[in-house]
This record gives sequence, C-alpha cells and structure tokens, in this order.
Amino acid sequence: MSAAVAERPAPVRLVPPGAPGWWADVAGVAAALSLLVVTALWTADRGVQELLSGVATGLTSAGRLTGLLSADLMLIQVVLMARVPLVERRFGQDRIARWHRLAGFASFHLLLAHVALTTIGYAGTAREDVVTQFWLLVTGYPGMLLATAALGLLVLVVVTSVRAARRRLRYESWHLLHLYAYLGIALALPHQLWTGADFVASPAARAYWWTAYLLALGSVLVFRLGLPAWRSLRHRVEVAAVVPEAPGVTSVWLRGRDLHRLPVRAGQFFSWRFLDGPGWSRAHPYSLSAPPSGDLMRITVKDLGDGSARVAALRPGTRVLLEGPYGRLTGEHWRGGGITMFACGVGVTPLLALLWELPYAPGQAVLLYRARTEEEIAFRAELDRLAAERGVVVHHLVGPRAGRPAWLPAYAEGVPDAEALRRLSPDIADHDVFLCGPDGWVDAARAATRAAGVPDEHTHHERFAW
Repeated sequence: MSAAVAERPAPVRLVPPGAPGWWADVAGVAAALSLLVVTALWTADRGVQELLSGVATGLTSAGRLTGLLSADLMLIQVVLMARVPLVERRFGQDRIARWHRLAGFASFHLLLAHVALTTIGYAGTAREDVVTQFWLLVTGYPGMLLATAALGLLVLVVVTSVRAARRRLRYESWHLLHLYAYLGIALALPHQLWTGADFVASPAARAYWWTAYLLALGSVLVFRLGLPAWRSLRHRVEVAAVVPEAPGVTSVWLRGRDLHRLPVRAGQFFSWRFLDGPGWSRAHPYSLSAPPSGDLMRITVKDLGDGSARVAALRPGTRVLLEGPYGRLTGEHWRGGGITMFACGVGVTPLLALLWELPYAPGQAVLLYRARTEEEIAFRAELDRLAAERGVVVHHLVGPRAGRPAWLPAYAEGVPDAEALRRLSPDIADHDVFLCGPDGWVDAARAATRAAGVPDEHTHHERFAW
C-alpha cells in the first residue's frame, strides 16, 4: 500500500475563481464601526458630561469607556480567530493573526486602564484609599470575583503571548494557555451584565452587547467547532500510509470519503488531530503537499519537536479529525503567466501542491528550493518528474546561509540579490512570486524580489512561525 500510494501521481486541476471579497471588507468596516458605536453609547449615557464634572467622577467615566472598548476588542479578537471562511480567504492567516495580536494587546492595556481608573475614581468619591476601595469592589459588587479571575487569566494569556516568552514554550503549551482567553472573556461577562451601567441602563446598549456576544459565540460554535466536526464526520479521514521523504521529514497519505468535495485548494493547510492516543486533542497546522485526488490527499511534516515527531509513528487506519482549510497561498493569485517559487525546507510542501495544480506552460515555472544539505532535499524524485512532465525549472540552493539576513547559500555570498535572481529566473520581474518558509528567510527573499523589480502585489507568501 505504501509504495502504491507514494507513487500515485498528483493531478493537474484548473483553479476555480476565488470568492468575492466584498463580504469580508464589510466585516472589516463593521469591526471598526463597532468601536465607534461603543463610544457613542457611552456618550449617550452622559459619558462626556461625567468626564468633565470633576476629577473622581471623570476618572470613573473614563474607566467605563476603557472597559467598554476593551470588551469590544476582546469580542473582535474572538471573531477574528473563529476562522470564518470568507474572512480567512480574503485576508489570510498572516494578516488576521497580526490584527488579533494588535487587538489583544490594545484590549489588555485598556482593561488595565479600566481597573485602575475605576478604582481610583470610586476611591475619590468614597474618600477611601485605593487598596481598600479595590478590595471593596472585588468583594462587594456582583460578578467582580469572577471578573478578577478573568483578569488573572487574561494576564496569563498576554504574558505568554509576548514573543520572548512564546519562544520558550512548546507549541502545545502555548496553544493550551491561549485557550484560557475564552474562559477569561466568559468570566468577565457576568460583571458587565450585573453591574455595568452602560449595559443595564440603556436598551440600545443591551441590544448592542447581546448581539456582539452572541455573534462572537456563534462564530466559535459554527466555524471552530461545528464545521470541523461536520467535515470530519462526513469525510471520515484516516491514515493510508506514512512515507519518509528526507531526514526528519515525513509524508502522510490520507484517505477518506468524497475528498474531492472538500473546498480546498493547493497551497492551503488544515489543522489536524490524529486519534492515536494521548495528545490527540491538540491540533497541528500542516499544509497539503498534494491536492485531493479521488479518495486520497497528502500532507508533509518536518519534525520540529512540537508534537510533529509523532507523525512518523502513525499507523495506517488511524482516524483523523480535520479543521480547515485555511490559508490564501493559492492559485487564485496567479495571473496566468510565469511563476517563480521560493521554498525553504519544509516550506516546499504547499508550493509542490501548487506546481501540480496550476496549468502553466512548460518552462514558465521556476522553483528555488533552499536546503542546508543534499540529504534534506525532500521530494527529489517528484521534483524530477515535475521537471520532466511539466517543464518546471528546479534550482536546489544547498549549503549554509550566506549570513543573516540572507536567502542564498554561502557560496553565492557577494552576488547582489537582483543579479542572483535574474540568473536563476531571468523573467522574474514579470512573474507571480510565491514564497514559503521561516520568517527571516521570507523577509530576505521578499527584499530580493523587490530588488529584482517584482511589485509587492505580485508576491504572495505564507509563514509557518506561530
């Protein structure tokens, strides 16, 4: 079975047009408008008058506003990471993750400001010291103990999201801690319902906040839980074969029912859960290295020590849960002419699927494949077949990197980026460029394409840092 699956040729499929982006653009505008609505509701509830009516009252009113804006940004975060398909396809994981991060830190700082301003404002009105007033708020107001627990959880999530801390955590640990943000938001809700003046005093405010909370909850239930569960049940995916590709690199062929009906394109990825024992509940994002063909599809995984090592030990017949597809490194960006692809290490995975899918002419596609050693080059036989059958020009860029930042091996040190690219892909200035690899390498390759005259709008990339 393993050999038969491993040699099964990947299909060439015409790429259907992408979904229109107007819906996602409207969603983006709605997210920005929600902050204006929150501010307008605070203003309608005498927020500005109270802000100007004295120091203590003004601090309390400012605390109300910062708390409301913080709550709104938290809900925007939830919707951003609910992986709504139209939003995912329009903006891509990179941009959504960046917005999620910015909204998260902004929300957290506004939350701290809410706690500080409200406590100081109440202390000034009651003529209490700040510590005593904080204790009275926590112990004497409905929902405040839960809100304090929510604050503690959100502090934990934010601290572990700082880049320096995140690098020290295994992916599984970071992902598990990050899920506490959902619990934190849920624990904060009773405080807003029971004591929030802007919630209980205004029918318009109640209508807005109930709508916002239900929209966020519905997004999670439908797109993070319901849709993946339905697709997993419908397609009944299981492991068909496990094939070593290079040291530390393994391909997994997956079979299932009606896989051709999955709304997936070459270049996209799923989050996978392999039901093979402890740790099955933690999802890992892996790209397709071959698009679905009949009842089979393929992913390729590099052992990075974050749970990916277990993939090599999977057994045929292991059931699989899938969530996705995600990502926008797809053929819908291709304008129909030449293509230059940059791959570093396991970043070749989605690009390989694209090379099989796109209907380019012989000689129109160039692959620049970066690897540290000859042994680390994966899919050598398949790349040779692409060169022979599809006319792909493959350049293996093997060896230590020429310093950092650099995308070329050390033997090319001293050659200007633009000159090196024109030697490897003479018509690159007119090509669509696809890149996939680690952050620093992608940044160096993007700088090289700019130097070679490729407009940014013709460059498409996917990063696999978390």
